[in-house]
Amino acid sequence: MHFLITAFDGKDSEAGTRRSNVREQHLESAKKLIKERKLLYAAAILDDDDRMIGSIMIVDFPSRDVLSNEWLNNEPYILGNVWEEINIKPCYVPDFILDTSWILES
Repeated sequence: MHFLITAFDGKDSEAGTRRSNVREQHLESAKKLIKERKLLYAAAILDDDDRMIGSIMIVDFPSRDVLSNEWLNNEPYILGNVWEEINIKPCYVPDFILDTSWILES
């Protein structure tokens, strides 16, 4: 099951520092999820001054419970109090988006 995660950082003066402190751990976690084919896409949300203020991710987990137990409960941006507001919605990713083998044929 696919999920769209939209997560916004805290707005206090220390939010950027908290993000910086655990960013490498967050990226390593994302790399692991990619290798496991659980992370399909991710991007940082930027403000008008190009500062990172949040994240979007499309992930693939069997259920919301598994999503929480296998990833969110260990996510550095959650454990490090970076993300203040997290929205999780089921979404549908079409098969042709998931199958990228045709790109290599072009």
